[in-house]
Parts: sequence; structure tokens; C-alpha cells
Amino acid sequence: MIAPAGILLVLFLVIPVLLAFGLSFTNARLISPNPPRFVGLDNFARAFGADPMFLQSAWNTFLFALVVVPVQAGLGLLLAVLVNRRMRGVTAFRVIFFIPVVTSIVVVSILWKFMYQKDGLINSFIDTLTFGAWQSVDWLNNPTTALPAIIVLSIWQAVGFHMIIWLSGLQTIPEELYEAAKMDGASPWRQFTSVTWPGLRPTMIFVLITITIAALGLFVQVDVMTQGGPTGSTSTIVYHAVRKGYQQQEIGYAAAISLIFFVAVLIIALIQRRLTRDKD
Repeated sequence: MIAPAGILLVLFLVIPVLLAFGLSFTNARLISPNPPRFVGLDNFARAFGADPMFLQSAWNTFLFALVVVPVQAGLGLLLAVLVNRRMRGVTAFRVIFFIPVVTSIVVVSILWKFMYQKDGLINSFIDTLTFGAWQSVDWLNNPTTALPAIIVLSIWQAVGFHMIIWLSGLQTIPEELYEAAKMDGASPWRQFTSVTWPGLRPTMIFVLITITIAALGLFVQVDVMTQGGPTGSTSTIVYHAVRKGYQQQEIGYAAAISLIFFVAVLIIALIQRRLTRDKD
């Protein structure tokens, strides 16, 4: 019964991972008349010592995750608390917040790329609010604003998904706990800190790990909106690996970057899991 799934996993997961691991120690190229040659740890030494764009990409990736993880998790929790109330039209608000999640990230990136142009909607809106005092900014072609612009887009697009996860966690907390807290005279904030937040601990672990993995794997927005520019200010580890592997055909070096990325994500996820584990 599990053979079809097992075969597919082996073909499309296990074998590619093993091939990537093996290629990371070679100088393999995508199209080359010469066979791959074993080069040991040269690709890894190149990444950390002779490829400044890799270091820039790594910094951009972790900076993106450092901002997106807490902001997206916190905003998702806030929205979940708001739409968890019993009020007319709350289902409509849940749908509105969730629409960006089910919309193709490629389509969303294209739309926001137009909005970020100098004559786009965002500059026009700010110009209207400031009564013409705003100087238009070319958000995606400015090294200072390009990555923050992608961060804003990414948070807006994915916050609805984590709102739903938080909402499912909120609805597992027994209503009797809130009633008991109210009888004891607990304020709304006290109810949140003493009842809601402890009850959301398993949900919090899941949300933080999923956001972190998604943030570290940033690729589509960069590929569609900036292609890593300007001057590498939005390049990420995944984008750099794809560019090296398919545009510059350095498959061996790209595999090494992918292996470094895998180890980094694994370590960060394990650290997160340990820091947020139940100490009981």
C-alpha cells in the first residue's frame, strides 16, 4: 500500500539529496565535455573565503529571517485574536486575510513590483497623504530599500496562513479557563498571559519553525522582483545557489551551497526547538 509513495519519495527526494551531497565535492558543470573531478572541500572553502556574494547572500537571508519571523508571528497572532471573537462578519475578515495566501506568490510579486515603481501605487498613496511633499522612491532599485520592500511583501502575503494556525490553537483552549479567570477578576491582558499564551505553546513552536524555514528559503520574490540586485542587496542563499547552478552552470559549487544551507536550516530549527521546548 505504501510502495507508490515510497518509490516517489526515493526517486524525487532521497536520490536527489544523495546526488547533491556527492556533487558538492566535485567540480561538476551542467554542460561540459569533461567528466566531474573530485575536489574535496574546495567548494566549501570557496564559499566562505573566495565568494563575497555568498557571504552577502547569507547575510541578506538571515537578516530577512530575523525581521520576518517575529513580525509575521506576532502579527498573525494579533489577527487571530481579533477574528476569534464572536461578531457579525468575522468569517469575511478571515477570508480577506487568507486570500493572499492562496494567491500565487509569482502573481503577488509581479503586482507588488508594479506597486513599488516610482510612479506606482505606493508612491502615489504616500504623495497624496503628504500633500505632494513626498519624493518618489524607486523602492526595488535602491540598495537601501530593496530588501525592506521584499520583507513587507512577504509578511503581507503569508501572515494569513499563520493567522489560521494561531486561530486553530486559540480554539483548542477550553472556554472554562477564561470563565474562571474572569471570576477571579483577571483583566483581558492577564487572561492572555495566564490562559491564552500558555495554551498556545505547541502552536507557537510550530509557527516559529515553519516561518523560519520559509524565510530562510526566500527565492521567488527575489527572482521575480529584483534578480538579486541592486548590487546584490537582495540576493539570498537559495537564489545564489540557483544562479550558480543553472545560469553559470556550476552544479558542483551550487550543490555545496545547498548543503551549507541545509545544515544551517537544520541547526537553526534544532536551536529553536530546544529554546521553545516544554521544560516540564
